[in-house]
Amino acid sequence: MARMSLPTPTLHTARLLLRPFNDADADALFALHSNAYVLRYWDAPPWSERMRAERFLMACRQMAEEGTGTRLALDRVADGAFIGWCSLTRWNPDYRSASLGYCLDDAAWGHGYATEATRALLQWAFGTVDLNRVQAETDTRNAASARVLEKLGFVREGTLREDCVVNGEVSDSWVYGLIRREWRPSSEPGGGGQPRPNR
Repeated sequence: MARMSLPTPTLHTARLLLRPFNDADADALFALHSNAYVLRYWDAPPWSERMRAERFLMACRQMAEEGTGTRLALDRVADGAFIGWCSLTRWNPDYRSASLGYCLDDAAWGHGYATEATRALLQWAFGTVDLNRVQAETDTRNAASARVLEKLGFVREGTLREDCVVNGEVSDSWVYGLIRREWRPSSEPGGGGQPRPNR
């Protein structure tokens, strides 16, 4: 039986272009993932070799070919700048579930871009591939990421105790879940006033 795959879309929101990665993104990707400040709550140390960017791009291509997930580069429409990425991975067509992830450059923090991008990705996924559950995990110290997930309607379901050890530092993660029937695509009141993504 043919396995239903997760295609890689191109999505437009009021301020962002979400698009498939290409080889020209390697330098910007390396700059993002080698930034210790950006990655201070990440589940792995910052990159030190540029080869990691090549491997990341290869993984994006492989994911797209296998239909196991989708990872999109985020460009700011105003100036065309690459500001990060968001993804749905661990796509399980039997369970109709996937995991949400995102990483944005610190210069782009605080503007509602993560919420705008992930809302567009979720809207596409719920509308396109019959997704039922999306899971996300965040370091318990990462208040900004927790706020993004809560704005999107995710519910904190529990704590993974000491589930990450990065450079000898042990940390806990919160697990968040979003169920299809709880999904509200339009902006929440007080959620930064972002317009609904263009479809």
